[in-house]
Amino acid sequence: MVVLNLSIASDTIRSSESIKDGEKLVSSGQIFELGFFSPENSKYRYLGIWYKFSPEKVVWVANRNKPLTDSDGVLTFSEERNLVVLNRSKTVVWSSNFSTVLRNPVAQLLDSGNLVVSENISSGSGEYSWQSFDYPTDTLLAGMRIGRSLKTGFEWHLTSWKSTDDPSSGDYTYGMKFNEVPEFEVLKRGSTKTFRTGPWNGFCFSGSSMTESTLFKPTFVYNETDVYLKFESSGDDITTIITLNQSGLVQHLLRKKESSAWDVTISFPRDPCDNYGKCGANGVCRSNKDPRCQCLQGFMPTSQEEWQVTNPTRGCIRKAQLNCSQEEGFLKLSMLKLPDLIDFWVNKNMSIEECKAECLKNCSCTAYANSDVRRGGSGCFMWFGDLIDIRESEQVNYEQDVYIKLPASELDSIHSPANKKILLIATVASVICGLLIAGIALSIMWKSRIRRRGLQCQKEEIDLPSFDFSTIAVATGHFSQTNMIGAGGFGSVYKGNLSTGQEIAVKRLSRSSRQGLEEFMNEVLLIAKLQHRNLVGLLGYCIKGEERMLIYEYMPNKSLDYFIFDDDRSFLLAWKSRFDIALGIARGLLYLHQDSKLQVIHRDLKTSNILLDADLNPKISDFGLAKIFGGHEREARTKRIIGTHGYMSPEYAFDGKFSVKSDVFSLGVLLLEIVSGKRNRGFCHPDHEHNLLGHAWLLWSEGRSLELLHESLRDSFITSQVERCIQVGLVCVQKCPEDRPTMCSVIFMLVNEEAIVPQPKQPGFFKERGLSSTEASSTREESYTGNIVTITMPEGR
Repeated sequence: MVVLNLSIASDTIRSSESIKDGEKLVSSGQIFELGFFSPENSKYRYLGIWYKFSPEKVVWVANRNKPLTDSDGVLTFSEERNLVVLNRSKTVVWSSNFSTVLRNPVAQLLDSGNLVVSENISSGSGEYSWQSFDYPTDTLLAGMRIGRSLKTGFEWHLTSWKSTDDPSSGDYTYGMKFNEVPEFEVLKRGSTKTFRTGPWNGFCFSGSSMTESTLFKPTFVYNETDVYLKFESSGDDITTIITLNQSGLVQHLLRKKESSAWDVTISFPRDPCDNYGKCGANGVCRSNKDPRCQCLQGFMPTSQEEWQVTNPTRGCIRKAQLNCSQEEGFLKLSMLKLPDLIDFWVNKNMSIEECKAECLKNCSCTAYANSDVRRGGSGCFMWFGDLIDIRESEQVNYEQDVYIKLPASELDSIHSPANKKILLIATVASVICGLLIAGIALSIMWKSRIRRRGLQCQKEEIDLPSFDFSTIAVATGHFSQTNMIGAGGFGSVYKGNLSTGQEIAVKRLSRSSRQGLEEFMNEVLLIAKLQHRNLVGLLGYCIKGEERMLIYEYMPNKSLDYFIFDDDRSFLLAWKSRFDIALGIARGLLYLHQDSKLQVIHRDLKTSNILLDADLNPKISDFGLAKIFGGHEREARTKRIIGTHGYMSPEYAFDGKFSVKSDVFSLGVLLLEIVSGKRNRGFCHPDHEHNLLGHAWLLWSEGRSLELLHESLRDSFITSQVERCIQVGLVCVQKCPEDRPTMCSVIFMLVNEEAIVPQPKQPGFFKERGLSSTEASSTREESYTGNIVTITMPEGR
């Protein structure tokens, strides 16, 4: 940002005074400044407000849609006593445009960042004729509002910048929808809804990610005149803001007093289930499960073929249609974000029993729920037609039930005698298993003592600190939902801050991750011995009872998939960054395969396991499936095939064989995904049934390989590098392991323009769609999982 520093003014400007370009207002506490500025790569000038200690963080812009073309702008009062910005020809390009007539108005920049106009500023009454807080741009400061005046219809909402260099109104808005009940955090791109929290239920917004923490205290106001949300920072040593960036991300930013950087504490939409209508009509999105989308009970996919290739946007339809008979009933579903209030009806005075009766006698009613969950529940929501944008809720401190209307035939199938018989058989079987387990327990107990001795020896061998559970709990805000930055089958990942100020990422393994104490210690032992700039750094570990945690260095830019598979964020990674990331991943693999003391096969290389640091340097993470090769071992086989669809090599997926060439195959998939911005798994093309690998091979063999390039790279790519990446990627994903290159050769081919890249043969999994292939692999695929955490470390043979 370019600011001309000619002189420093006070915090006020009176009716006879003006501020020229180069002069500034400074709040009395030296927190905020107001003046004219230019974005970094712009020639235009704007009047704005920014933090004095962080000039690059512009929080408000007056003439965002009418920039000045030179440095002759002036801020002053007009003859009508409005605050105005004039250009060189004294034409008004921006005005506060308030209707109150003031004799001697005074404008003041407050320490809150609010620019206010009043006739009697010194009174401190807080009543102003005009204030900038009523007209937010892309930033919400402490004390600002997002919401609506029910009295006047006036709205407070955020509007993104068009780009980092252009503060004019961008594509995204973020505010509140009010249609008899408030629904906050509605994010739109133009008129298209991209994210919503769900309606207010008396306790919170259904499915909301905005919760109180030690650093952030939101306040929701809902009365006869106003409905809005604001927040306050909880300490003088931190600064907290909410911003809406040009890519449509809402971010909670925090800056500590002694820090020079803004940290992202929350960012949303933060997972695919946050995307509006991700699973289509009557579908439920489940962020931590595979498959992610599932039809509501009593419904089936509208298109089974599309559903199988992970394209669920057409949603689900009823298996049996409602016929408005008294035999219809309801299925109770719990812990869901309520469906969008599109075609609905609300009565705040009904009981849940009255709501049920009303929905049952209304032939168009498809579901009902309480509108208020407090004090046991009250009020009535009724939905008509399809149910849109449902997801499993992250809120666990309240009950939010939805009752879906189903015909009697569907309810009978759900509660059929056959199902009850299955339940009885399962119960008897569990009792028998319990007796068997009791008999085996004694033999396990004495073995566990021997294991404990071995584990104690392992702890002594690990050159890593062991953290106390209390230390990690405090660092993560007691594992606050606010600090959660990731989740999967292995458990959850939290951002934390140690008392030393160091930022950490805590991987807290779930009890269902299938990783025992011995395997966990083996994983710690393995990662502790691996040190490379392209491997994520392990800082320590924590064990307490059944709690097992790995403490990693914090990666502020999340993972590679966060960028390349998102239509908006993909523009943030230009070709040079992508090529450097690809090289970094390759160098990390070379270290694992050849240069480290232990030869390690990662076995789960994928975009979500490539983390990015502050400088976008890639770090290979998650060694839960890693395998160490000892001695002259070059290949191994396992009966337990665990990995991620789309990245597993054919010999591993079908025969359980793995080697360094298995990782090379995964790298080849990564290279093609980095270039194309498309996932290999779920790729769909209208002209053929091939996956991404087959599509890339077809384009390459026809001399059209550049057509694979993602549109976001069209202005930044280097033709020779892109073509080389595609060809090297295809060489890496060849069906036979012996045809694939070593990592040393991969790096040589990528960085040397003169290197001769072999002609690739047809890739593995060249064609994996179609009825026959799907049926042939369905049974086998049941044994695969995307996120089971385990590790195999046999002795060298």
